Amino acid sequence: MTTTNPEAESQGTVLVTGGAGFIGCAISSDLVANFSRVVVVDNLHPQIHASGERPGGLHEGAELVVADITEAQTWDQVLADVAPDFVIHLAAETGTGQSLEESTRHAHVNVVGTSQMLDGLNRHGKLPRRIVLSSSRAVYGEGPWDDAEGHRFYPGQRTSATLDKAQWDFPNATPAAMKASETFPAPVSVYGATKLAQENILQAWAKSYGVETVILRLQNVYGPGQSLINPYTGIMSLFCRMAMGGKSIPLYEDGEVRRDFVLIDDVASAIVAGALSPTVQGEPMDIGSGEFQTIGTAAKIIAARYGAPDPHVTGQYRQGDVRHAWADVEAAKATLGWKPQYNLEQGIERLSTWIDAQPDVQPY
Repeated sequence: MTTTNPEAESQGTVLVTGGAGFIGCAISSDLVANFSRVVVVDNLHPQIHASGERPGGLHEGAELVVADITEAQTWDQVLADVAPDFVIHLAAETGTGQSLEESTRHAHVNVVGTSQMLDGLNRHGKLPRRIVLSSSRAVYGEGPWDDAEGHRFYPGQRTSATLDKAQWDFPNATPAAMKASETFPAPVSVYGATKLAQENILQAWAKSYGVETVILRLQNVYGPGQSLINPYTGIMSLFCRMAMGGKSIPLYEDGEVRRDFVLIDDVASAIVAGALSPTVQGEPMDIGSGEFQTIGTAAKIIAARYGAPDPHVTGQYRQGDVRHAWADVEAAKATLGWKPQYNLEQGIERLSTWIDAQPDVQPY
């Protein structure tokens, strides 16, 4: 549902990096409704955009500049014509597993792409009022756990030695929710490390120049519009395609991995709220569904939706994966006036209905 601000003209120009992607397309209608000008910069990478064409989900009112944010000339070209009042920085390489194999690519896009943008804004004297950054729960790494006495600790990255022994959890301990104001960030993937670097670079720069920041640490985003060709993201769409083909969904570890699956609709409304909120507090905030689910629970709901066999546990694991992750979203509720609207069952139904309607989607 599009949220229209009657004072849209006063919002001025918004510049969106990576704005032709999953999240960018999802927010484009609201941005067009609330800003006088919407400019999207995206390189239409073939891992996401197989055809290299403008995606149909990007609102026609958004201007698309096909260019690479890691190149200084991109910013000279864009900022010669655009004076952004707001910037929404979505552009990033996102695959946790892929980041271990292509760490230079992730660091270049996520870190250098951010610094090139900031240098360009400064070089052209076009400092925005506010920058909204889509960050990630990956900055936390494994996150906090509580021992048997209730004392909080950070166990750090699980090792191959313990995972090979199927020691999935930490002994005599219980995981806790991730909360930006309390949880110490300690990424266990290259991707997470680059996202934390993004946050630090942006905050240091913005505080020096008096630019407002909204940093949103997103949990596992899924839903209609998600790339169905990118092998490194989209576990929920992958599960749907497996179940569509009548396959039993394989579950890594013991199937009890906890995740916070947040529907794209809720993420989109949070990012738009981050841009439109009259005041912001400047520190990172967590965006999730407000609850955790196990991977096994999600898989069972999807299997039932398609009449597929029950999921099965494989005992496999993936390096860089954390055992449990979910968000405390109270800060975002209080600061942005936002709250998640969809539970897991509703979200899966929206995703699966959309996948079923895609003409070229094949079972996996």
